[in-house]
Amino acid sequence: MQTELHRCGFRARGHCYKRSVAVYEDLDAVWAAADPFFDVVEVPDAAERASAAFVASLCGCMLGKPFEIDPTLDEIRAALEPLGEWPLPDYPPEEAILALRWQQRRWPELVRGRITHVAADDDINYTVLGMLVLERKGAEFTRTNLANLWLKNLPVYVTFGPERAFLARLAAAAATGAPLPERLDDDELGEGHCGALIRADAYGYACQGNPALAASLAWRDAGMTHAGTGLYGTMFVAAAIALMPISSSPLEAFARALRFVPASCAFADAVHFALEEVPRADTWLDAYARINARYGDFGHCLVLQEIGTLVNTLHFARDVGDGICIQVMQGNDTDSFGATAGSLLGAWFGPGHLEPRWTEPFGDRIQLALATTWPGSISELAARMAALPARVQSTAPPSTTSV
Repeated sequence: MQTELHRCGFRARGHCYKRSVAVYEDLDAVWAAADPFFDVVEVPDAAERASAAFVASLCGCMLGKPFEIDPTLDEIRAALEPLGEWPLPDYPPEEAILALRWQQRRWPELVRGRITHVAADDDINYTVLGMLVLERKGAEFTRTNLANLWLKNLPVYVTFGPERAFLARLAAAAATGAPLPERLDDDELGEGHCGALIRADAYGYACQGNPALAASLAWRDAGMTHAGTGLYGTMFVAAAIALMPISSSPLEAFARALRFVPASCAFADAVHFALEEVPRADTWLDAYARINARYGDFGHCLVLQEIGTLVNTLHFARDVGDGICIQVMQGNDTDSFGATAGSLLGAWFGPGHLEPRWTEPFGDRIQLALATTWPGSISELAARMAALPARVQSTAPPSTTSV
């Protein structure tokens, strides 16, 4: 069933965009507006790629986190260039972060020479929650399964926007013994923001070679809090991660991932634009200028420009480290899309394409802001991510579209 919802969808650089948002109340309605039929392809090294993608996402998140002040590319460049650090080659020096207009509150543990672990971050929390629900329930997990995990693990202060509203709704239901809601009300759903998109990664890791299943699991998760662009972006990223190992190029993976979102929507238009303009550009800076000229109003946490920057990153990246640097230098939501870029890059390049210098500062230590989950070891979590493809394959429905 599809309904039309008219409301204030999202803010782009201070402007409130009112638009008609198609809210799809079941996955069949999304598939009817898309082209999800895809034969499942086996990925022999799926476990290794899942591990590599997860570790790369940690590095991308930590590289972007000290810049997490909604910066523009020009602001980041102005902070780095006088120090001889442009293009960004590594985790940033303290002097660069102090040169920004203000500082991310946890910056002292995020700069070169001070990093001793992967710091807690909501992007990482959600990837681990995706892992947990897949470990416990496989491809058959329900929104109620996820809701219970959120209640038991997520402190309200580490959630934002629609996620915080949904968590409050869950807590209120739990306090009275009422059934847990499966989603926010229509007028509360996030539309253009990336809060659901940062929850896509584990589904892509688990479903390599099966993008339809990846997108459907991402829909199940994202639909609790988001609609429209926020929902489609989540499905697209999960499908793109799943497609990277079986595509001839990252751009082919992105083009194929478009089959798993409605063909006629603002999100698909933004991806088509990036897929046309990025290959025409001589450098990633040229491509960024083209994307920013059209979508520059869509900044921090908004999907429409950030999706183009991901296309830009994957097209020009020479390896994983080079790619996460390109992504972060493009500004906006630097930690969230640094993490997403890391997942995509790790899935594309596979193991062996991330220099040890990116992981050595962590000393195999990671913090999570999750109440009942305490793995302190990156290697332990990476091994559990590596086990997801086999776990999900054993519970997946026998369908090329995984509906």
